Amino acid sequence: MGQKTHPYGFRLGIVKQWRSRYFARHNFPELLKEDELIRKYLKTRLSHAAIADVHIERKPGKVTVTVHTGRPGVVIGKRGAEVDKLRDELAQLTGKEVGINVEEI
Repeated sequence: MGQKTHPYGFRLGIVKQWRSRYFARHNFPELLKEDELIRKYLKTRLSHAAIADVHIERKPGKVTVTVHTGRPGVVIGKRGAEVDKLRDELAQLTGKEVGINVEEI
């Protein structure tokens, strides 16, 4: 019987991108927990928006969250009201400046 390879790990870096992009030395566990907290919060808060994937990029003092969704109008809201509200909620949750990008799939 052969060894099984995880399909996501096998394609990572070739066909698929990393879900989180940043470099951390000593505080990696805290950042990983924060990433999972952000993803869980977005999945529950935007459960009706058909979210396919959430990518997180970090720079010193700033977190950029890219939400891949099938219904971008639901995430953005009228005149960007929902995305502004979501940005403020995530900034309060993480304690850092948050930028949100919405991409349609």
